[in-house]
Amino acid sequence: MDQEIFHLFLAVMSGIAFLVFVALYFVKAGYGMFRTPSWGLSLDNKIAWMLMEAPVFVVMFVLWIRSGVGFALPQFLFFALFQLHYLQRSFIFPFLMTGKSRMPVAIMAMGIVFNVLNGMMQGGGLFWFNDSVPVGIGAGYLLQPNALLGIILFLVGMGINLHSDHVIRHLRKPGDTRHYLPQKGMYKYVTSANYFGELVEWTGFAVLTASPAAWVFVWWTAANLIPRANAIYHKYRETFGVEAVGNRKRIIPFIY
Repeated sequence: MDQEIFHLFLAVMSGIAFLVFVALYFVKAGYGMFRTPSWGLSLDNKIAWMLMEAPVFVVMFVLWIRSGVGFALPQFLFFALFQLHYLQRSFIFPFLMTGKSRMPVAIMAMGIVFNVLNGMMQGGGLFWFNDSVPVGIGAGYLLQPNALLGIILFLVGMGINLHSDHVIRHLRKPGDTRHYLPQKGMYKYVTSANYFGELVEWTGFAVLTASPAAWVFVWWTAANLIPRANAIYHKYRETFGVEAVGNRKRIIPFIY
């Protein structure tokens, strides 16, 4: 793949993200509290999450090997941070889940397709097609203001995401299947704090890497999570009441 085709790839992915963004305001993604029998065959949530998220970890690893970048900085740090997220998301997060939730196979399959494409997109953007940060430019790049800001945002976003997942996991006692309104951490400000953390995390990654592909991933993250956060917000207001939800926003504190 040459640079021209890669940029076309990014443009197509951006266009598809727009369609997903619009569609998800009309069709609720059928997992979690929105899963219904109409979505068809389903798998145990733990297995489905691992199968859905692991491909991007594998694709990125293969592309790193094939690129010959090795441990050259700053690209190796970019790679390591990306893999750290998906190591947790693919092989740790699923087995921390409680309850007996299931995920439709259709949702899992769509996730697998996206994650394979995103692995190709991010690998290309980090190892081959990023004129802003040439391969092997050195550790000095990490002292630049955008790099420092990006690292901080990435780590803060990851921390918010992990803590928010922890809060959700501990809402129920063993055997309880009811839904509860999360109250701790960033849930004081938004009803989808875990999504907010992920959005901050990948924004930080894009700022750090200065990669157009990483910014396309930020757009994809927003296109997927913002409509879902909107659906969760209205579900909470319907279930727990407007007064209980209060002044919380959907995904971005004090804004939306």
